[in-house]
Amino acid sequence: MKLTTLLASAALALGLAGGAIAQDKTKVGFVYVGPVGDGGWTYEHDQGRLAVEEEFGDQVETVFVENVAEGPDSERVMTQMALDGADLIFTTSFGYMDPTNNIAAKFPDVKFEHATGYKRLHPNVSTYSARFYEGRAIQGHIAGKMTKTNTIGYIGSFPIPEVIRGINSAYIHAKKVNPDVEFKIIWVYTWFDPAKEADAAKTLIDQGADVVLQHTDSTAPQAAAQEAGGVVTFGQASDMGQYAPFPRVSSIIDDWAPYYIARTRAVMEGTWESQDTWDGIGAGMVGIGEITDAVPADVREEALALKAALADGSYHAFTGPLNKQDGSPFLADGETADDGTLAGMNFYVEGIEGDIPQ
Repeated sequence: MKLTTLLASAALALGLAGGAIAQDKTKVGFVYVGPVGDGGWTYEHDQGRLAVEEEFGDQVETVFVENVAEGPDSERVMTQMALDGADLIFTTSFGYMDPTNNIAAKFPDVKFEHATGYKRLHPNVSTYSARFYEGRAIQGHIAGKMTKTNTIGYIGSFPIPEVIRGINSAYIHAKKVNPDVEFKIIWVYTWFDPAKEADAAKTLIDQGADVVLQHTDSTAPQAAAQEAGGVVTFGQASDMGQYAPFPRVSSIIDDWAPYYIARTRAVMEGTWESQDTWDGIGAGMVGIGEITDAVPADVREEALALKAALADGSYHAFTGPLNKQDGSPFLADGETADDGTLAGMNFYVEGIEGDIPQ
């Protein structure tokens, strides 16, 4: 065989090999606590997954498993994803925190991203969350202005700092504009259970609430409010715009797409590092859905001004003077809460009645 033929064959072989390498896809997995059609939390995470596919096209492959219980079942799902070749796995619920770290120890070459948690026990684990409490401040302001019974209901999922922060933020800002406001809180101990969420909403309405806020993932409270009539609600995690302009008068929208795209790109480029991310309205991770015409014009303008102040950092949702529920000092006049205090928040602010379940 001539030397030129050998060189051509070698070049072709190298080209084919290089093409195979170039065509290797980055595999990205997503573990969901609810169904992708929940209309709230999981729906928005899946929108982020679809944005990754749109951004990178055939350079990526995404997979997901929905309705994964927090606990041992999630470890099984994560393990299978890693064994199936996932390069990056997003675990999208607080209760996946320990399972994520357990599985990360067994697969050091796989990158893990855990939503809303704080444990990064291994160099291949990152954590990320959004400052939902900023959106709760805006909801609280609107709620305090719009309630006629002065009773605001709140459906809590689990008594963890993320949810407690939201309750406190909503209450602080409702109380600022309506000193007579009262919060009634029902804990349902689930992220997604439409029947339980609907029952909680109906109970709160029966107790006199004409505004219902939720930290659960389905649209069932919206439907319950619509059926009752005259009850204000807010979209949770997603716009829930099918219930606009009333009862849903605005919403908190979790926009995970930019983060998911950035972290996938980091894996592809080999620049991924363990980090903690906690962004809010200013960074665009927390969006505020359209404030509908059901909200009086002056209240809408006040809410938008509050949104702008939270976004540019000129105002912090937890600004003193504030006391804890037992009357002990929390924040002095003008003082703002630091992230460590917010991340571990396990108390109600003064004025909220009832105990936090242990």
